[in-house]
Amino acid sequence: MNTLDTVLYTGKTHTTGGREGHARSDDGQLDIALSPPGSRRPGTNPEQLFAAGWSACFEGAMGFAARKLRIELPAGTAIDAEVDLGTLGEGYQLQARLNIALPGLEAHQAQAIVDEAHRTCPYSKATRGNIDVQIRLT
Repeated sequence: MNTLDTVLYTGKTHTTGGREGHARSDDGQLDIALSPPGSRRPGTNPEQLFAAGWSACFEGAMGFAARKLRIELPAGTAIDAEVDLGTLGEGYQLQARLNIALPGLEAHQAQAIVDEAHRTCPYSKATRGNIDVQIRLT
């Protein structure tokens, strides 16, 4: 396992109660109730948080990729992320889909941006080879 050369940021949270608990960041910017998926109780769940984090990170990586390729990201750039929690054998497993809108770009430009972003995004790196991931241009 590789150790980082330089730590740029450390996100810190304190969580109690698991899927029926509460999570708060050390700076107070995140302060949320947690609830099991589909329970209709107030709060979010780890799958929603993962989808939000990955899509935000991936869109940032697309921005870097676009600048590298000298392409301007369109104003309507968006990502609809879906993270499934399911079972595989006797254990739990995740799978994910990133549905990416890059309106107005030619298909080859959009694909080049997405490919480069998927190569460099830290969330993509963390999941590569660990879960089923589908990335689609919409």
